[in-house]
Amino acid sequence: MLFSRHASMSAMKNITVFKEKLEAEKSTLEKELSDIARFNEETGLWEAMPDQDLVGEIDDNDAADRFEDFEERSAILSTLQARLTDVNAALKKIVDDTYGICEIGGEKIEADRLEANPAARTCKEHMNA
Repeated sequence: MLFSRHASMSAMKNITVFKEKLEAEKSTLEKELSDIARFNEETGLWEAMPDQDLVGEIDDNDAADRFEDFEERSAILSTLQARLTDVNAALKKIVDDTYGICEIGGEKIEADRLEANPAARTCKEHMNA
């Protein structure tokens, strides 16, 4: 019984470490998102914003630059939003006591995989599924 209590306490310590990493990453992602997008309360999603330096009367070249900038922001936004979704899902799993369980096979996600990516949703075997 002592071994299982020790293992349980070690697991709780690891969960605390992963939670701290996830919360720090969430904060960073939200800051990065706020630099290029605005949060739409109605949809619950981030929406890319054009560079404010390019707002106002513009010629064709400026319009092309503005469109290109908006497309770049949209691509970055998509990547950041997907990562934030994974981080939020991992934080919810901590609350639900399902953190570290593969979403496909139901087995534990390897510790080294969680170290590399605390928001991992699957074990190594299923990571490309």
